[in-house]
Amino acid sequence: MDWLQVIVLAVVQGFTEFLPVSSSAHLILVPALTSWDDQGLAFDVALHMGSLLAVIAYFRREIFTMLQSSFAALRGKAVDRDARLALGVALATLPVCVIGLLLHDVVKEHMRSTLIIGVALIGFGLLLGYADWGRHGSRDEYQLRWRDIALIGLAQALALIPGTSRSGITITAALMLGMSREAAARFSFLLSIPVTVLAGGMEAITLSRQAAPVDWLTLLSGTALAGISAYLCIHLFLAFIKRLGMQPFVLYRIVLGVWLLWLFYG
Repeated sequence: MDWLQVIVLAVVQGFTEFLPVSSSAHLILVPALTSWDDQGLAFDVALHMGSLLAVIAYFRREIFTMLQSSFAALRGKAVDRDARLALGVALATLPVCVIGLLLHDVVKEHMRSTLIIGVALIGFGLLLGYADWGRHGSRDEYQLRWRDIALIGLAQALALIPGTSRSGITITAALMLGMSREAAARFSFLLSIPVTVLAGGMEAITLSRQAAPVDWLTLLSGTALAGISAYLCIHLFLAFIKRLGMQPFVLYRIVLGVWLLWLFYG
């Protein structure tokens, strides 16, 4: 890969991974609009590692407190709100893990078409708009009930459909359950950590079975650029939605979905 391709892919992945706009749709657009070859599995793993490091760095205090409280609870101390939140994140991850393992081949072979991505961008974008329109929930991530966590977890499994957006569908579910925009986004970002670790681990296992040479400079550069982009994205997104909500992202999803359908099927 040349350096322009490295920069573009890393920045696209970093910014779209946490926005409710579907990173898969954008990564399809890159080769569709350029003459670049597929970047390969190794570079995909590097980009996801950058996104993972970014969200861990941004929520480092919350994560440390959650882990500290969880270990304290395992030693017999009272389960406080941070330990409960950590358990909630773990439980909400189970549905996408189970369904992902069961449907991995189906999704990979039959659901990665631009038609499905375009329709999902539009359909789930409208659902996000409905969830956000006129709603002013005040609940935060510490006030989630177990039923709420289960519903958000099931919603996250829908992100296996390309074009849905993992962050988009989890934020949608959280908003419909009465959470504030900022809390919905924070919980969605925390949910990304175990999902990215598991998905990246599966990709790394596949990669370890390949004998292709490794271009470490390219991989590390992609990781760093994706991490910086993702960190900025999280910070800007949380500030943005306080003032303008989700509607600009809804409009963007609809325009992008219509354009994808026109580009490939018009």
